Amino acid sequence: MHGEYKVPGGKLVVVDLDVIDGALRSVRVAGDFFLEPDEAITAIDTALEGAAAETDTAGLAARIDAALPRGTVMYGLTSEGVAVAVRRALSHATNWTDYDWRLIRDAPQSPALHMALDEVLTSEVAAGRRPPTLRVWEWAEPAVIIGSFQSLRNEVDPQGAARHGITVVRRISGGGAMFVESGNTITYSLSVPASLVSGMSFADSYAYLDDWVLNAFADMGIKAWYQPLNDIATEAGKIGGAAQKRMVATDGGPGAVLHHVTMSYDIDADKMLEVLRIGKEKMSDKGTKSAKKRVDPLRRQTGLSRQAVIDRMLDSFRNRHGLTAGQVTPEEMARAEELARTKFANPEWTARVP
Repeated sequence: MHGEYKVPGGKLVVVDLDVIDGALRSVRVAGDFFLEPDEAITAIDTALEGAAAETDTAGLAARIDAALPRGTVMYGLTSEGVAVAVRRALSHATNWTDYDWRLIRDAPQSPALHMALDEVLTSEVAAGRRPPTLRVWEWAEPAVIIGSFQSLRNEVDPQGAARHGITVVRRISGGGAMFVESGNTITYSLSVPASLVSGMSFADSYAYLDDWVLNAFADMGIKAWYQPLNDIATEAGKIGGAAQKRMVATDGGPGAVLHHVTMSYDIDADKMLEVLRIGKEKMSDKGTKSAKKRVDPLRRQTGLSRQAVIDRMLDSFRNRHGLTAGQVTPEEMARAEELARTKFANPEWTARVP
């Protein structure tokens, strides 16, 4: 069995192993990390040898920590990262380069249709009828998108939303509210087979699926990092947030994960504060007194146009994983339009948590 895992902000860890009578055998850990002293790599292999195949990530990491020589120093490597690579080997996880990635980049759509497209396209990946897909959103109108479990009245000021012509919709993933305006945000979705994040915790999968965009920012000279659980941050402040929804396997398919991200290219913070109700508890949690200071737009950090930022992001993805132009099929669009009408534009769904 073979497993690979790139430690967030670190290096690639590769594990090869057998399972005999329910135990790990012939374990070999490798990668482009740095490790001192030399004998530490043998200690890691030995620590994993004989471990029960059902041992979870925490248990495997504890075995490694207990076996490391005194004074061991890891660069680009963690015990948890090795353990995740083991779990990925055991679950026959896939990697980015195992797939023919498709790009969907269409004309501006309504907020409700964007919600529906996410659900339809990810369900198609879950059923095995669509390859993994990266979809870049364009907005036909300004919107607030609240998380699946958020209270509508606690998150949105209805008078502010009406005054600024803001459409409010609810998405299928959890997380917090997103304030978007055409030309001021960069939003994308990844619809991926569940096997791509197999062996990872939810937190691990967020970091793993955000890694490509962190590399894209690095190519643009921006030092960005994943900040648990779902933020993309820089030294100047937060620039984006992610949310996920898991979909079970259907029709014999692999199951899928929807991972979507909204980043601020250029935000009207005053308008946002008139539309969103951002509580004191959220401010204290972020270590700041002002919502304006929470998000630092990409326009200021890059000096590039929004279109140039998106193009460079896609070039970075294409160079690392491959990316072929695709499209929403007529059948998928028909389903999405019906779902937008009956669900995502339906006030009962939007207010399902009043």
